[in-house]
Amino acid sequence: MTSRLRLRWVLAGLVAVAVALVAGLAFGPVSLSPVDVVTDLVHHLTGGAVPTGLSARDDAILTQLRLPRVVLGLLVGAMLALSGGCYQGVFRNPLADPYLLGVAAGAGLGATTVIVLRPGSSVTAPLLVPLAAFVGALAAVAGTYLLGAAGSRFRSTVTLILAGVAIAAFCTAIQTYLLQAHSDTIQEVYSWLLGQLTTSGWHEVLMLLPYVAVTSVVVLAQRRALDVLSVGDEEAASLGLHPQRIRVVLILAATLGTAAAVAVSGLIGFVGIIVPHAVRLLAGSSYRIILPLSLLFGAAFLALADLLARTVQAPAEIPIGVVTAFFGAPFFVVVLRTTKRVAP
Repeated sequence: MTSRLRLRWVLAGLVAVAVALVAGLAFGPVSLSPVDVVTDLVHHLTGGAVPTGLSARDDAILTQLRLPRVVLGLLVGAMLALSGGCYQGVFRNPLADPYLLGVAAGAGLGATTVIVLRPGSSVTAPLLVPLAAFVGALAAVAGTYLLGAAGSRFRSTVTLILAGVAIAAFCTAIQTYLLQAHSDTIQEVYSWLLGQLTTSGWHEVLMLLPYVAVTSVVVLAQRRALDVLSVGDEEAASLGLHPQRIRVVLILAATLGTAAAVAVSGLIGFVGIIVPHAVRLLAGSSYRIILPLSLLFGAAFLALADLLARTVQAPAEIPIGVVTAFFGAPFFVVVLRTTKRVAP
């Protein structure tokens, strides 16, 4: 792909993010003009140099209610899609996604444990549930590493995947037991498991930002190495790279970003499969373009999915995991059929 064509795709991704941002801010129970939304954003960014066309009430709705939620959706979508593209490159499998190593199951177990065993205080729950989900996700991945490394020293990605399946099954079994023993919390648990982007302001955004920065820098810095790894470990080693070291670093970085995203949003599936594979089909197979475009289009995709989730049945909300599954399940079938067709 020429540099000019690559630049066009990056610009298209930036436009998609901008459209998703404005649409997410403009539409809802109270509809605002997209032009007024853009003007109000410029008003705040310039310190009031540009006059806003919104009333004080509408400005509060935009900046205090909608903007944190839309920004959170952009960040979560970017992390899930970027991590999905990274996993697909590391495992050389277009069906790989961020939950491959037990991240989802570990996060679900952590959140479930807090929900069913926490004291009756509703004040500490918004802090404890994301923290428990984050710890559970990282613990599950650590278990996957320990189990997958036993006797193989990470030489087989299949071993690592099977270890992730085993850890996920173990976490799910414990989670099911807890739900059976505390049936009064099932509705609350499943509400979290289906995914949500509700915020209490900018707290969740600020909590997620450091992990977004670390994951993005590490993964994007290694995008050329992923292209080399795609031709085989021996060829990569002959060029002076350390395949196993790069693979472990990328898995850790992608898992860190995924765990942080899951901690604040619950379990939102299919983003890590839909976006990277769509980018691969449209823009080419080089990870130098797949990863940055996955970050941009993943952000736009989830922000728009959240817009549908909160407007289709307004004032009620559909869990965002249901919306992504609605689009993701058929796409997964297409990818699976395509993969089978081209498989040797």
